[in-house]
Amino acid sequence: MASWYGMPFDGRRTSDGEIYHMHQLTAAHRTLPFGSIVRVTNLDNGKQTEVRINDRGPFVADRVIDLSLSAAAAIGMIGPGTAKVRLEIVKGPLNPQAGFFGVQVGAFEVQSSAERLRRELEGRYSPVIIATYDSPKGMFYRVRVGRFSTQDAARQLAGQLHSSDRFTTFVVRLDD
Repeated sequence: MASWYGMPFDGRRTSDGEIYHMHQLTAAHRTLPFGSIVRVTNLDNGKQTEVRINDRGPFVADRVIDLSLSAAAAIGMIGPGTAKVRLEIVKGPLNPQAGFFGVQVGAFEVQSSAERLRRELEGRYSPVIIATYDSPKGMFYRVRVGRFSTQDAARQLAGQLHSSDRFTTFVVRLDD
């Protein structure tokens, strides 16, 4: 499932540090390397577009990619807001699985809440980090657990955190 984002994110920094322009063909993905080119096909109408990954997200459980406004328009999903899609890597690293992955277990607007969760988890898991995100609504503090060389290992921990602690979890690429 894909979604899209435009205002108020237009003109703000993306996770890779560049400025987001909603009229460019870009997208956010939790684990694909920055700079990857992905073909996105709307399974309802067959329309396709190619986007460059320059941001992280979406952090909604059933979504795999957040498209820019222009990319969403290209595949006819502006009105509905979401669409079932197929993703194909067109260009990217030889091994998109290479890198490090962790599990996001929470995002807070108040830093002390993130710190409290970090302290609670660090006795059982390592490492536990807080990654900041400057959103249009203000700063968010994302609590992330683990550092794994495979997505499968991160998925295992995500499942464990969900079943034992009832966290809503997301596997994310840890960008240095």
